[in-house]
Amino acid sequence: MRFEFATAGRILFGEGRARELPEITRSLGRRPLVVRGSGDRFRALLAELESSSLRLSELPIRGEPEVQTVEDGVELACRDGCDLVLAIGGGSVIDAGKAIAALLTNPGNPRQYLEVVGQGKPLTDDPLPVVAVPTTAGTGAEVTRNAVLGVPEQRVKVSLRSPRMLPVVALVDPELTYSLPPDITASTGLDALTQCIEPFVTPQANPLTDAITREGMRRAARSLQRAFEDGGDREARRDMSIASLCGGLALANAKLGAVHGIAGPLGGMTSVPHGVACARLLPPVIETNLRALRAHAPGSPALARYEEVARILTGRESARAEEAAEWVAALVEALGVPRLGTYGVDEEISRAVIPRALRASSMKGNPVELTEEEIAGILAIAR
Repeated sequence: MRFEFATAGRILFGEGRARELPEITRSLGRRPLVVRGSGDRFRALLAELESSSLRLSELPIRGEPEVQTVEDGVELACRDGCDLVLAIGGGSVIDAGKAIAALLTNPGNPRQYLEVVGQGKPLTDDPLPVVAVPTTAGTGAEVTRNAVLGVPEQRVKVSLRSPRMLPVVALVDPELTYSLPPDITASTGLDALTQCIEPFVTPQANPLTDAITREGMRRAARSLQRAFEDGGDREARRDMSIASLCGGLALANAKLGAVHGIAGPLGGMTSVPHGVACARLLPPVIETNLRALRAHAPGSPALARYEEVARILTGRESARAEEAAEWVAALVEALGVPRLGTYGVDEEISRAVIPRALRASSMKGNPVELTEEEIAGILAIAR
């Protein structure tokens, strides 16, 4: 058995730890570029930073980042002489921050470093230090080594990926998620759950990611609906922040699977939010994987792993593997997650997504190879 485990230089977790951000920032530099979400949720945190003799440059991020977003951030940071990046927001914001920090020290056309649409050229120099502060409980981007960027002219979302892109500090404060509205709680939380399940059933799993994903699944199973129904439930919010962190740690050191293999191309071609795509795709992917495994790889250890997923989610030792899909499908309905058709995903778009999904890097982590017909069936159910 051979595996590697890498993560952020430091992980700081706990309620109230965001108050440590000014001190952490001063230990790394004096002129941070603050890449943040839009709106007023971050005003108090920014005011604390500004009162700590730090000179801030701000880059608000609206929606999911594109290559142009990153180029704008690089230009701003160069103009203002920024010496580190604070990424405060959801996964899209943190991805933007990581990409900006990487391209500040690795110049040239950003596309040369991108997968799929570029050469995938490796980063040769360490990025500026990144402090990642998630304000949602979903992607775990604070501990991953890639950034997902949109390339609108090609209607794709692709990754800038390097071990050098791990943040130097991941500061996870569940209090920053208390004000999340229910719909965002649901979609980001289901993304976190997906990112615990897929690295658990992938052939690239290892003993460390196994332990982490089991913990993440348990916490999400008992707390996601509670956090959705009562955003002020401190214990539930804490559980979901941990589940999100677990998912990020796992996917950075194992692989994902067909849910993300389909969700990535789908997000590049449509306006479907990533968490919504994951939520709607997860049940039919589990069902399809189980059928394909039983038909083509009945001795696969992934079958036993799906049974364990079902036991963790349902809390019943007698649960069958298929009950994992049933449990997730019921939760998705209970949380009111929209169907993909709400965003205009129809049969024509689905057909266009399939070949891109088959080439996606995440698809390589799926426990069984899926056919075009099977992916079409998954999308039909999710629509």
